[in-house]
Amino acid sequence: MLIVVVGVVVVLVLLWRCPKPRQHTAMWIFSLAWLAICAWNLSVGLSHGYALGEELLVHALLYGVPVGLGWWRVCGEPSSI
Repeated sequence: MLIVVVGVVVVLVLLWRCPKPRQHTAMWIFSLAWLAICAWNLSVGLSHGYALGEELLVHALLYGVPVGLGWWRVCGEPSSI
């Protein structure tokens, strides 16, 4: 849960600080960086003996929630806001 909260805070701060024209590029960079972080975290979990099946479900949420929220903020909101 803590990693999801950290990801959400990071993506919201990133989008808050980034100018509108560059937010799309910033989200691509964040998505790839967050994927690398989640892959590293997955490898740590697997090295500690957790099964791949249970780790994949957890990491789908760890990756999907912050990245999905960020893309929703960039692409899903009307441009007039």
